[in-house]
Amino acid sequence: MADMRTPLNKVRGLGSAKEGADHFWRQRVSALANIPLTLFLVATIALLAGKDHAQVAAYLGSPLAAIAMLALIVSATVHMRLGMQVIIEDYVNGEGAKILTLVANTFFTIMVGLACVYAIIKLSLGS
Repeated sequence: MADMRTPLNKVRGLGSAKEGADHFWRQRVSALANIPLTLFLVATIALLAGKDHAQVAAYLGSPLAAIAMLALIVSATVHMRLGMQVIIEDYVNGEGAKILTLVANTFFTIMVGLACVYAIIKLSLGS
């Protein structure tokens, strides 16, 4: 089989990172998971519109609602991180800036996810 790399990449030893398909599928699967979970969120917002804090806390404290919200948080933050990663890799110039921005993207999504998970768990446990 012929080597499809350019002469410069042969000298540098650079080739495919072998992660493009994995990234593609993770983003598509998380997008697919976000569809019913977001519909559940919209239905929940519509159902709880005008309710007081105690009623909202009681609803979100139920296991089904809490698990669905946790699944939405995980799926949405994973999808957000993957999408921002593609944008950063495509549009941020300079290796140092790119790496710093990718690290910041990861930490930001982790912090957003943890804050949301904490809120749902706190509501679920009634604290």
